[in-house]
This record gives sequence, structure tokens and C-alpha cells, in this order.
Amino acid sequence: MGTDIISSEFRKRARNGEYEGLDKEKEGEWNGSFMFIQGADCQYGMIDDMAEKTPIRWEEEIKMTRIAIDKINQMKPKPKFFAVCGDLVHAFPGEEGRTEQEQDFAREFSRLDPSIPLVCCCGNHDVGNKPTPQSIQRFRDTIGDDYFSFWAGGVKCLVLNSQYYEDSSLVTEMSEKQNEWLDRELNGQGCKHLITFQHIPWFLKHPDEGNDYFNIDRNVRSKMLEKLHKAGVKTVFCGHYHRNAGGFYKGMEEVVTSAMGCPLGTEKSGLRVVTVTESGINHKYYAMDDIPLSFELD
Repeated sequence: MGTDIISSEFRKRARNGEYEGLDKEKEGEWNGSFMFIQGADCQYGMIDDMAEKTPIRWEEEIKMTRIAIDKINQMKPKPKFFAVCGDLVHAFPGEEGRTEQEQDFAREFSRLDPSIPLVCCCGNHDVGNKPTPQSIQRFRDTIGDDYFSFWAGGVKCLVLNSQYYEDSSLVTEMSEKQNEWLDRELNGQGCKHLITFQHIPWFLKHPDEGNDYFNIDRNVRSKMLEKLHKAGVKTVFCGHYHRNAGGFYKGMEEVVTSAMGCPLGTEKSGLRVVTVTESGINHKYYAMDDIPLSFELD
């Protein structure tokens, strides 16, 4: 499938390992505090699926998207970017409704102020629990690269495909290419802060917790956490859990953000507002109806 399956207004800006307009030359210098928005798990179709409705539709998820984008478009100061950490749609590759969900996702997110870059991670529903070269290529053709780097206000950001750490059995070569790329990107960054984005969390609450559907296997997790920590990563932003969670590994914070679409915990559908200052990274989760329109950066 090519790019014609989604709206022509939806521009793929993550290509060749970079994000158009968010490169070191343009955004590599620190110019003061700024904010960005993090969301996760729009997952068009999950609410009806959980309620065992047929046919599955996704009007409620679209409603949440519209609330989010309307508020983001009005925010002052303007967010540097809007990162969505995976599971953009609910139907797995090849399942009924997949193309329609992709088309609606693209149409709704095309309403975002074009001066606010949309950064998309891939999730397990986007490329499959056991991704294939075809499922990853489809994501690349419709949304953009599945892993890449970008800069924002002197901060270096890395977007990872967490499915390579979950199950790379059918995409070993692609997984190894991400590992090689990551090793290069983690060296000599020369940035104010280094942060990463992915879908599946390394852990939910404790780095040494047991294996779970919602985290990465401990053997992989321990090596990757140490690698990121040694490289100076400040914060790791994730989704997947449909609840808010997170914790610390040797001072490196992992933030797990609840769903824009169907929450599974006590939090309502919402977004996280992240404020980046010279000294650190602060964040707060807001339910959709409670998202403020103005923010103090210092």
C-alpha cells in the first residue's frame, strides 16, 4: 500500500532517520524554556471493541482527538511539537477497518496547527505484535519512519520502535539497523537534554519488576536502560499501558502516559503537558476537559 490510502493533506515528515524542519542546524541551540505535548494510544476503534459492539466504529476516539487538537491549537505559548506515542489505530495490520481507521486518523490530525509538528511513534497495533517487513513498511509509507531523531530548542529527541525489543523474530535485520542507528545517535549529542519516545515502556513502576504484557522483557530491559542512562538520557516517554505510571532508573525518569482514546485505569482520556527548562523536564497529565490553554514556562 502506498501513501494514497491516507489523506493527501497528511504529510510524512519523518524520513531518512530525521524529521523535516526539526534538525540540529535549525533547532540545535538552546533558546530558553519551552513546552511540548505528549499523548498516546488514540487507538481508533478500541472503545467499541472493548464494549463488544458490532460493527466497530470510533466516533468517541475522534471526539477526543478533536478536543485535544482544538485545545493544542489555542495554547499559549505554542507547543514546540506534539508527540503521539503509538497505537494510532486499533485494527492490527490486515484486519477489517484498518484502512478506514488510518484515513480518519490522518484526517483528524491534519487539523493540527501546521506550525506544531506532529511526531508519531509506532505501537504494537500499528505494526503488529510480531511485526513483519511488510507491516513496518506500511507504517513508513503511511505515517513515516518507525525510528528517527529530531531536535527542538537545543534538546535532542530519539523516537524508537519498541516492537523491535518486544518481538523482532521476523524483522531481525530491521531491528539490528535500529540498534546500530541508536548507538550512533547516543554518541556525541552535545545537547541541553536528551529524551526518547517509544510505545511500550521498559517498565511500569520499577526497573526490576517482572515481565508483563505491558513492559519489555527484563533481559532486554536491563541492557537498554543501562545504555540509555550511560548516554545521558534524561527522560523516556511511553504509552501502551492506558494508565499513568512510571518511575526512575538511576535518575533517568520513565513516564508512562494514559490513553487519548480508551483509558483502562481511573484517569480519563487525556494528554501530558511537558515543560522543558534549562535545569530539567517537568510534566503533568490532564484529562481532555481540564487541559488549560496558557502555561508558565519558568
